[in-house]
Amino acid sequence: MANILIIDTALETAGICLAGDGIILGEATNDSQKDHAAWLQPAIERMMKEAGVRLQELDAVAVSAGPGSYTGLRVGMATAKGLCYALNKPLIRLDTLYLMAMTARRVVAWDICYCPMIDARRMEVYTALYNSSLEELMAPCAMILEAGSFDNWMTNTEICFFGNGAAKFKDLLKSGKVHFIEIKVNVTDAAVLAAEMFQSGSFSDLAYAEPMYIKAFYDPGKAKS
Repeated sequence: MANILIIDTALETAGICLAGDGIILGEATNDSQKDHAAWLQPAIERMMKEAGVRLQELDAVAVSAGPGSYTGLRVGMATAKGLCYALNKPLIRLDTLYLMAMTARRVVAWDICYCPMIDARRMEVYTALYNSSLEELMAPCAMILEAGSFDNWMTNTEICFFGNGAAKFKDLLKSGKVHFIEIKVNVTDAAVLAAEMFQSGSFSDLAYAEPMYIKAFYDPGKAKS
């Protein structure tokens, strides 16, 4: 049985879980985004102890690599890479938008496209588009929303929008074959995907793995200097 530690600190709610061949052996969450850094490593230690699994018994570490919160992504990636380096285990990078789409498909499971949106402040979102089989139609990108942002797609198919950035698009949209749903992404949704990637050997180079920021970090302090 492959034991995989999964870390997700990309969004408002952070989560960790321990999965054995896709079966959840332990999990924990933190809803206070500003506390993710302080919460993460003690939470991993507690969860592993409660599950009766030693860190040395892990076969891999998976991390939700973004896009998302800059700070959250750095915290999650640094922790995952540190564990992989110390334990000599492989690293699995998970696409946050794809994980959101997986969750949405459990809620809306018919012939429809899935469009996760992560708030990137003002009218910008991180987004992507997937078909009903979760095949990528539009690659992850940063998009400034306008009323016609998805007109080309909506002429041929229904689209389901969700995530903490979707409300901004709902306010702009006047018509179309669309649905807006509320979903809560749970780190346990990543267990099956992580297990599949482990079996296929879809590992990231530990030395060069980094978060999927999509766009450069903007520091207002440096911009003024």
